[in-house]
Amino acid sequence: MKIVALETHVVAVPPPHVGGMYWIFVNLTTDCGIRGVGEVYAATFHPKVMVPAINDVFERYLLDHDPHHIERFFREAYSSGFTQRPDLTMMGIISGLEMACWDIIGKAANQPVYQLIGGKVHERLRSYTYLYPKNSAGDYDYDDPDLAAECAYDFMKQGFTALKFDPAGPYTAYSGHHLSLEVMDQCETFCRKIREAVGNKCDLLFGTHGQMTPASAIRLAQRLEKYDPLWFEEPVPPGQADAMAQVARKTTIPISTGERLTSKYEFLELLQKGSASILQMNLGRVGGILEAKKIAGMAEGYYAQIAPHLYNGPVGAAASVQLAASSPNFLIQESIMTWGGFHAEILQKPIQWEEGFIIPPTEPGLGVELNMDVVKANSPYTGERLHLSMDNKPFDVRVQSSDEWKNRWNTDQKQ
Repeated sequence: MKIVALETHVVAVPPPHVGGMYWIFVNLTTDCGIRGVGEVYAATFHPKVMVPAINDVFERYLLDHDPHHIERFFREAYSSGFTQRPDLTMMGIISGLEMACWDIIGKAANQPVYQLIGGKVHERLRSYTYLYPKNSAGDYDYDDPDLAAECAYDFMKQGFTALKFDPAGPYTAYSGHHLSLEVMDQCETFCRKIREAVGNKCDLLFGTHGQMTPASAIRLAQRLEKYDPLWFEEPVPPGQADAMAQVARKTTIPISTGERLTSKYEFLELLQKGSASILQMNLGRVGGILEAKKIAGMAEGYYAQIAPHLYNGPVGAAASVQLAASSPNFLIQESIMTWGGFHAEILQKPIQWEEGFIIPPTEPGLGVELNMDVVKANSPYTGERLHLSMDNKPFDVRVQSSDEWKNRWNTDQKQ
């Protein structure tokens, strides 16, 4: 069996762009007619840069090769250009193409991928969602703790047993910074009101997206401990495991991180230094399914758990489900609400979600197929914004009101 063709689709995500501005899907075809789908989670460059880069990696390292040879593909692409370093863009490309190879492998064997990487351990997968509170105008509003509490209660009633929120944003390219007392008060208010709304029926997952210095993160963590969150996510910017370990040593809240990290080597450093006890790899960035399985195995040796991150499309989610189903140390999987909306429309069969849990598919491969009519109707992406963006101004303690922050953020996004 050999891979003979590649198709890349850059799909524009309709407003309000839940899951990013666009999704990059790849389809691989073999000489015997089997097609596999993957998703490239790459936010660093615009798709007009990414598509030629994906083509280059495909032609150098996958064209006319057997899709079963995952290790060969990973090592050659990872070492491309005499690097052997976790280049973020290359790893995103590797991840998407590798998923598509596994989809082919599973279809050729007539088995779900999880059966080929250890077998199914979990019959259902606990899931959580980020809070998406809507105000009376129908707009998403992340600044109102009362509205967030109402949203949390609604999600709890749907069956979710864990909810994530981040009231300390927006996120500046100049982080980490020291949060103002007003922002810390708001963070504590969010925790208090959401805890009051859901009681002990839901875990609270406090996100920070690497906004703080270690000193500021420690101050905030001490305020939040009384609300017993399940985790304190990415308290400092990625890439400095010692700094995150400082925070971990000073709080009783478990530290989680990993959405912006890639490769087994970066995650090994977290484990070795005691920086985090919950690893949140994104399978569209970390190196794909096999690399994520290796990271999960390393974490198991440290009695750490995995909670795959997901803020992209449903193909990356499908790959995460395969990993989670076969990992003994799986904790929880991020969901985009209940996998409705555009995440469902773009698939022939939506991801199955029932009362707070994802049900692993029984179909071979990744268990999902793109609805090509929907893909074509929303392609190509013609905007200029990246998948995600950060505020281009430093944190300003004088900008006190949420409205001022929001206006500054919205203005930046239109540029």
